[in-house]
Order: sequence, then C-alpha cells, then structure tokens
Amino acid sequence: MVKVTVPASTANIGPGFDTLGLALSLYNVYSFEEVGEDIVIEGCPEIYNNKDNLVYKSFAYTAEKLGKSIKGLKITMDTQIPVSRGLGSSSACIVGGVYGANAIFKAGLSIDEMFLIAVEIEGHPDNIAPCIYGGLTASIVEKERPYCIQYSISDKLKFCALIPNFETSTIEARKILPKKVAFSDAVFNISRVSVLLKALEIGDLNLIGRALKDKLHQTYRATLIHECAEVSEICCRDGSKAIFISGSGPTLMNIVDNDEFSEKIKSGISKLKHRWEIKELEVDRDGAKVEIT
Repeated sequence: MVKVTVPASTANIGPGFDTLGLALSLYNVYSFEEVGEDIVIEGCPEIYNNKDNLVYKSFAYTAEKLGKSIKGLKITMDTQIPVSRGLGSSSACIVGGVYGANAIFKAGLSIDEMFLIAVEIEGHPDNIAPCIYGGLTASIVEKERPYCIQYSISDKLKFCALIPNFETSTIEARKILPKKVAFSDAVFNISRVSVLLKALEIGDLNLIGRALKDKLHQTYRATLIHECAEVSEICCRDGSKAIFISGSGPTLMNIVDNDEFSEKIKSGISKLKHRWEIKELEVDRDGAKVEIT
C-alpha cells in the first residue's frame, strides 16, 4: 500500500497574485492499493466515488504518461482540507494522484518531474509548488514550462485561518477581476511583493502588514465573500497586523506571532451570521510525503 500525505496551501499572499504559495499544516492523506480489476474510491462524498474523482484522474493521467495501465485500484481518502475554500484542495488531490501513481508503478520520477506533471493537470503552479516542495514558493511559467523557487520564512510566524461555512467559485472569483490594470497598480504590487518576501524571511509583522496590500485582485474578490469586511475589522481590532484572502477565497488568513490571537477573536467571530471556523496553522516545510507499507 502507498500512502501520500499532502499539505494545504495558500496562494497569492496579498500582492503575489498567481505567483506566491505557502504550504500549511493541514493535510489530506490518500492511500493507494492495487486490487482486483475494479476502481474503488472511499472516504469522500458519493458523488466523487467514480472515475471523475480528481485524485483518480490525476493518477490515471500520470499512469498514461508512464505508459502504464490500471487494472484495479483502491483509493482511500482522509481529508482535512476543505473544498472550495481557497486552501488548495484541488492541488492536493492532483499531487496525491501523481505521487500515488509514481509510487505504485515504481516509476522513479523525481520531485521536479512530478511537479511538471501536476502543473500540466492543474494548469497553473501557484498552489502545486508549495504542495510538492513545502514552505514558501514563487513560480513562473516560461514558454508553457513552470519553474519554481523556494524562499525562507521566519519560524516565529504563525497562521490563523478563518474558514467560513460557504464556498466561493474560483471561476467566478477570476471573472470578477478587471481585464486591464493601471500601470501604477502594477508597480504598487511589484514593489510590495518584493518587500513581502524579505519581510516574511525576517518575520517583521509590521512590514508584512504593509507589504500585503494589493491592487490587482483582493478588492474585487472581497465582494464575493460574505462578511469579509466584518471579519477583517474584528481581526484588526483584536491585534492582527497582517490579513489577506487565501487564494481566491473565501478563507481569510492572518499572519501572527503569538498564540493568543485565536482566543481574542472568538467572541467577535461567534456573533456573525455565518459560521467561521478559526484554525491555527503553521508552515509545512516538507511538502508531499510518500510512505510505502
């Protein structure tokens, strides 16, 4: 049996639109086992218990790339990453399937080779990169080929996710963005993402808060997130200096350097109309892991 553990990820991180990603300590675990001649999928809603399951589709895509055929396969899923909340659930599924196929077929693909396959499936690297490599990553695509580099991030930084009981559509969150942006807005983001990377490395929360400002996507996407302004106000009032929309939302992410923040915001968050789960997270520095038993 092959077990693949994949971390959640938060993309964009304010000004780093479609570029930055960070792996977090929230995990999906996928177990793969060759059995009979059937495809069996367990541990997910019944609607996904078929060959349209993204983990299976990614496994099958990788198998085809390897020139292998699938006779029978059992996939068991133990998932902590919520779906459609801006925490990289689809990327986790894809990485799980790619890693699972590589291990089951003993293909010996390198991490970099699996990164390329996973990005082919996903279509963009911002969430895939941290899922695979762990930590803080920046990605580019040059002539349809993705490239990724890792950055250091301070050990003293912690992440507090506010995860609501409603979803947002990634497609809708992209549709709402403007087709063109002002030159000054582009400069605004470039300057801040450059400062943000160093601020995250040294753990300067005041500077991180300033560098998280963005003019390309968050203002627009906030309109799709119920109570976004109210949650942000509560977090800032109770000590958050750094808050951003995780991916395309609706999860809102705080960067903090103490363990008291979650307790401070509980009262205010509990009074809102929608239910917001408060989850304390840390950086996952290892990325996807494979265990063969």
